[in-house]
Amino acid sequence: MPQTATATLYAGDATVVEDATDRREYRGRVVVLAKPDGTVLVHDESGYQPVAWLTRADAVTVTDDEDAVRVTAHDERADDWLRVTGHDAGGDADGRPALSGRYPVSVAGDPVGDCPDCDGALVDTGGAVACIHCDEVHGYPDDAVLHGARCDCGLPRMRVERGAAIDCCVDRNCEPLDDRVRDHLDRAFDCTDCDGDLVVQRERGLYLACEHRPDCDTAFYVPSGIHDGTCDCGLPAFAVANGRRCLDATCEAT
Repeated sequence: MPQTATATLYAGDATVVEDATDRREYRGRVVVLAKPDGTVLVHDESGYQPVAWLTRADAVTVTDDEDAVRVTAHDERADDWLRVTGHDAGGDADGRPALSGRYPVSVAGDPVGDCPDCDGALVDTGGAVACIHCDEVHGYPDDAVLHGARCDCGLPRMRVERGAAIDCCVDRNCEPLDDRVRDHLDRAFDCTDCDGDLVVQRERGLYLACEHRPDCDTAFYVPSGIHDGTCDCGLPAFAVANGRRCLDATCEAT
């Protein structure tokens, strides 16, 4: 899904019908927002609480013809409906017409510079670096920290601990994190169950696994931490956020 999606906004005279357990109908000059996630909010002049809403509807349809703007949302599981019909013709007391349209929206986050692909704004969303003007998104590990430096490609660099403190680009195609982990951990440790080496593999995460798999099934998830000596069991130990632990998360010898 593109990073920039579309929201529908209507501001003007409208009839609003909630059809759930009880049917309720409202009319007034309201602001209606249909969000990309299927949520529809209807606000009047009082406070921040919507006068009507439907959260994450299964289906939202918007039609805008010569007669009216119509927004229809349906939650199939609860069989709830929210229907909004805008009345454009009347305008307000000064004859101003209603406002309606579809507008681009994106993720929001801390600004971290300009996008090297389109010169748009890059933001840090707390799990990815994204451009709010184009489709570029670069996810990064939950424990990684953007430290302000820029890669030669123009994107931010990050610091992440995987056996060592690794500094690399957030774009894994530019500077693959897995390759940097292999530089530090690949074949650095012996398998405790056979004569093989532990090698870095990715299978829904980074693992140190015996090179003789599947004949030897020894494999351990690579923790977020820095290599810190050897556990009493013979496997490497890691300094992690809450202390020190063995590569084997079930080991009690450390």
